[in-house]
Amino acid sequence: MADAGFVDGMTPYLRESLGAHGERVLDSDGVPVVSAPADVGRGLLRTTHERADERVREALAEAVADAVAAPDSEDALGALRQVIRKALNKTPGLAEELAALMPSGDGGPVVVVASGTRSIAAGGSIGVAITGDGRQEPSN
Repeated sequence: MADAGFVDGMTPYLRESLGAHGERVLDSDGVPVVSAPADVGRGLLRTTHERADERVREALAEAVADAVAAPDSEDALGALRQVIRKALNKTPGLAEELAALMPSGDGGPVVVVASGTRSIAAGGSIGVAITGDGRQEPSN
């Protein structure tokens, strides 16, 4: 069984790549690099698509189309992650290939992605972060 945390960790990259490229995210040619996170997500999706069997490839293409059609749907994104989990369980060596595409926590560049209404992105400890209407400063 694919580690849920591993696939869930792909979420910001998948979201960025779907937003940047739409259904073309699975295309091999003519898709420009838009941002580092979008490129990571595209690599994850393309590698999964290339290595999986025909049935999983079809399910992946359908899940991508659904997630592009409903960009704010956590259900559509969850369905896409589920297809990736299936591919990981069925395809030997795929987990290692996808892990190699993910940014590492070894002190290299940090990629931070904020996605969604009132999201905050921080590359380290920022202390208190407050979003929303009617925010109030914390008392000292």
